[in-house]
Amino acid sequence: MILLAWMLAGCSLRHLIVQGVASELVSQGQAPEDDVVLAREASAFYLKLAESLLREAPGNLLLAEAVASGFTQYAYAFVQCEADHIEAKDARAAEKLRQRAANLYRRAQRHAMAALQHDMPDYAKSLASSNPADVVRLRPDQIGTAYWAAASWAAWISLSKDEPNIVADLPQAMRLARQAWEVAPDHGNGALVSLLGTFEVARPGGSQALALTYFDRAIELGAGKNAGIFVAKAEGVALPAGDRLAFESLLRQSLVASQVQPDLPNSVMRERAQWLLENVDDLFLPSPP
Repeated sequence: MILLAWMLAGCSLRHLIVQGVASELVSQGQAPEDDVVLAREASAFYLKLAESLLREAPGNLLLAEAVASGFTQYAYAFVQCEADHIEAKDARAAEKLRQRAANLYRRAQRHAMAALQHDMPDYAKSLASSNPADVVRLRPDQIGTAYWAAASWAAWISLSKDEPNIVADLPQAMRLARQAWEVAPDHGNGALVSLLGTFEVARPGGSQALALTYFDRAIELGAGKNAGIFVAKAEGVALPAGDRLAFESLLRQSLVASQVQPDLPNSVMRERAQWLLENVDDLFLPSPP
């Protein structure tokens, strides 16, 4: 009995320590930082440590959200964007970077989905069903994790167009984003509704009018402080439509937003917007006579 009590106390103590370190790590990850280079140098260690803690505390939603968002943002800012920058000079190296980004997005998606599954064991099964009766409603404390699960899923799919089994998951990813939106439509100061806009332009037969409605609502919720929304609308709507004036205008609004709120996500999007503006002539080649 004494031995058993000691073992149970040891397990409980370990659990408390893990949860405490996880909470501290999450708070550190949320600390303001606008130096993109410093963030890149610190990211690998932070992500590996947070990932190892998540294995010990799979039900910690805040940690799962931090891990999923960390891998997703790292993949976009430091891998996928780099692929775009070097593609004209080295297409093979760019493709390798995109494959790496896709793997990182997959990693983020699986961590986030595993956390949701830990809370709701039948969630993945319900998400795969198109029957409204099978829907499992998300709780408010799950929305952050659900958002990053859907965002990383969307990014993974976008880089996997030659893999039909991954692309086939698009309806599930959209369903997940919509379920989160139905619970918290203003989540992320417009980030979640902007994601719905991105999904709408990506899905076969998507409505541009509905996508515009989503993006405009996202811009309203962002209050001019979310640079990523302007970039998403520029690349998702203006670029495919061949509307150069709208494209450049949205990117300039993104630059202004990054100055209003100079945090790390906006710093990353500022660099993206600047690069797109520098390459606008290549993106909008004149139509042949």
